[in-house]
Amino acid sequence: MMQFTKNLLEKLPSFRRGYVLRAKKAVKETIMSIFIFIILIGIAFVILSPLLAIVSNSLMSRGDIYNPLVYLIPRNPASVHYEFALHYMNYWQALRFTLGYTFGITALQIAVCSLVGYGFARFRFPGRNILFGMVILTIVVPTQTIIIPLYSQFRFFDLFGALGLFMEPINLLGRVWSTVILTTTGQGLRAGLFIFIFRQFFRGLPKELEEAAVIDGAGPVYTYGRVMLPNAVPAIITVMLFSIVWQYNDVYFAGVFMSGVRNLLPVNLSGLATAYHWGEQEMDFNLVNAVVNAGVVLTIIPIIVIYMFLQKFFMEGIERSGIVG
Repeated sequence: MMQFTKNLLEKLPSFRRGYVLRAKKAVKETIMSIFIFIILIGIAFVILSPLLAIVSNSLMSRGDIYNPLVYLIPRNPASVHYEFALHYMNYWQALRFTLGYTFGITALQIAVCSLVGYGFARFRFPGRNILFGMVILTIVVPTQTIIIPLYSQFRFFDLFGALGLFMEPINLLGRVWSTVILTTTGQGLRAGLFIFIFRQFFRGLPKELEEAAVIDGAGPVYTYGRVMLPNAVPAIITVMLFSIVWQYNDVYFAGVFMSGVRNLLPVNLSGLATAYHWGEQEMDFNLVNAVVNAGVVLTIIPIIVIYMFLQKFFMEGIERSGIVG
């Protein structure tokens, strides 16, 4: 018994030291967690505060707008601004057309960019590096620098001079054909980035897949469509989600090439202030701004819903695609 007590007393200091070290470590981890939480809350506020301000302003009545005591939470929430936005944006018809247009362009972009990326990844031909460098150049160079030649090309569209032999050049501005032609030729919105993503992903796939297909007698087109493309699902999901978001939110291309398409949400949103001003003879800038904010909220909601359903696939696609390869 005496020996047991002696051994216990000898071990007591080391036990205390271990307990103190564990307690210090736990305190440090707690402080660090609190610090990280505060930083994340601050970043989230900076990112979300403009959106919260838009939602708040869109719900404010005339009395709330001019009440200096009302900041973010309206005292008398009003939905009248959303009613005006739904009417002057032709919202439901424009939403159907915009979603159809967005998903159609996305499917075309996936088909074209995956084919071009596969060609750069697997085939060797003269000038391949130069052509791929030009693809990278489309990512680096701002679109604004080439918008005037593109505008002139579609304003006086002439297919390599062939149409000029029979008719006058065609004006493709204000129609969806301008964007369809750009996407089909690999020059659509962010097409260079999508080609790069597919190229990096196809380079990471084992060559044994193609060799097995060649042994079975498959040609390049069959190998691409039936062997390589089904294995590129992560890259396809990544490109699909990026394309949907960018095509849906695109205002620049839509404003330049499709300003006459009145069923496109970004175009309708850009003209909402003018339409409401003349339609209701409203001269109050604050009320016009509230209607515009309601239109912004209505435009954001569909893309948020789409992202909520596809978020899981988006993260998996980012992790498994060749973006960092």
